[in-house]
This record gives sequence, structure tokens and C-alpha cells, in this order.
Amino acid sequence: MSHDMLHPKGWKPAIGYSNGVAAEGRMVFTGGMVGWNGDCVFESEDFAEQTAQALRNVVEVLACAGARPEHLVRLTWYVTDKREYLGNLKKVGAFYKQIIGRHYPAMALVQVVALVEDRAKVEIEATAVIPQGGDARLGGDRT
Repeated sequence: MSHDMLHPKGWKPAIGYSNGVAAEGRMVFTGGMVGWNGDCVFESEDFAEQTAQALRNVVEVLACAGARPEHLVRLTWYVTDKREYLGNLKKVGAFYKQIIGRHYPAMALVQVVALVEDRAKVEIEATAVIPQGGDARLGGDRT
């Protein structure tokens, strides 16, 4: 097994994220992905729609290295308004499952004063680890 989700005994379940991930293999890092398309154009002002596009951008960059969403070991989210994030959890969760699946790496989310792109409401950076041997699926027990 190349990736193990880390969850200390006796802790409440981590919902929508993992407390930690142990991984071995080829590391892939993305820059901060915002909710614009490949032409650097924002197609929506909606928080959830921008999040979906940022996640699609993460997946596209990972694919350049042969990585897939299940290879993600860490996501760091930067949002300009945590209330907007919390108010869109259902939509964000649905987009997440559609784009990433039911794979929940270690995650952090912080509110920031601003992002470099004025129209951006969210920026996501990712770390993935492609298991040695290249195409193995993630394993590991989340509990």
C-alpha cells in the first residue's frame, strides 16, 4: 500500500478530509489554482462554481504528470470569505465528489484578506503522490 490515511484511535471521524496521509512515490505539486478557465477567464462569480473550476484545474495539472484525483495527499484552500464557503457547503461538496470523488486527503482551509486575482473567491493548491509502480490505486483505512 503506497498511501495510508492517518486517524488516531479515539478521535472523532474526520468528515470531508483526513487528519494526515503517509505516502510514498513520485510527488506532484500544483500552484494555486483559482476558478478561471484555461484562458484565464472567470466564467462565474458564484463561489461554488469557482471552487468547481479550481478543482477541475487541479485535476488537469495533475494529469500532466500522470496523477489522478485519488493520488492527492494534501489540499490547501484559501478563501476570501469563510461565510461564503460555509454557506455553499452542499454545492461545494457535490462538486467535490463529482470532480475528485470520495477521496479526502489532508486539507486545510484558511480565510485570507485577498487573492492576487481580484475576481477570485477561492484558490486551491494541491500535493499528490503517484505510488511507486505508477498506476496503483490508493488504499488505506480512514478509521
